[in-house]
Amino acid sequence: MIVTRFAPSPNGRLHLGHAFSAIVAHDLAQANGGRFLLRIEDIDGARSRPELAGTFRADLAWLGLSWEEVPTQSSRIDEYEVAAATLAAMGLLYPCRCTRAEIAAVSQQAGPDGPIYPGTCRIDPPSVDEAVAWRLDMGAALSRTGSLTWQDEIAGEQQARPDLFGDVVLVRKDEQTPASYHLAATLDDAEDGVTLVTRGTDLFAATHIHRLLQELLGLRVPRWHHHALLLDESGGKLAKRRGSPALSDLRLAGEDGRAMADRLRRGEMPAGITLSQDLHISA
Repeated sequence: MIVTRFAPSPNGRLHLGHAFSAIVAHDLAQANGGRFLLRIEDIDGARSRPELAGTFRADLAWLGLSWEEVPTQSSRIDEYEVAAATLAAMGLLYPCRCTRAEIAAVSQQAGPDGPIYPGTCRIDPPSVDEAVAWRLDMGAALSRTGSLTWQDEIAGEQQARPDLFGDVVLVRKDEQTPASYHLAATLDDAEDGVTLVTRGTDLFAATHIHRLLQELLGLRVPRWHHHALLLDESGGKLAKRRGSPALSDLRLAGEDGRAMADRLRRGEMPAGITLSQDLHISA
């Protein structure tokens, strides 16, 4: 059975880009007699606003979608800690004191997530009283797994290239946000039985890391469906930080959510909004 999911973070209201992503996941499940899940990814530290979860549910219902709700990320902290401990016991994690500014100042390579970490704390470990994040030793991890592939429903089979990211953070310094997106989303999808991970092409490259973590932790490997993004008039993707119109504002203004969902399905974008054409498949 196909199982898809929509996993918003309650650090801002949903916009049309979220609506499109939810509709894609919902319709793929419905068309195949499967299940569509809603998961609230609520471990974004102080930015997380629990009250928005109710707004998300109202927005999805307004669009005419139905779903099954699964546990929130905040209820799964113990599972993230167990996974991190497993990787540490395998000798694959090391502590890192470095800030983003320090990394940007010394890094000589750029990866999909920004400057690649140069391995400073592998050479000069932090002291025991310093606040640290925990990074994945990418070279050691790849030595353990060997070559990996993953399957995208649109782009086809992909060679996994997690090395493009360097030594990524899996456990953050901030105790309010204990697990990175990479670790939490990978574990959540496995726990929820997701068989088809649907998300925007902006997260295409992240799948290289997720495929590696699945192999290291012995998790079931799903397939992926990276869909196009909705772009604003400037060509940037719709985003909370860019002030994209919120679904709740449209809903409260009396617009017909089901009709809007049907227009998005047909590719009829509102004025000023276009659908991206590229798949961002090269990291």
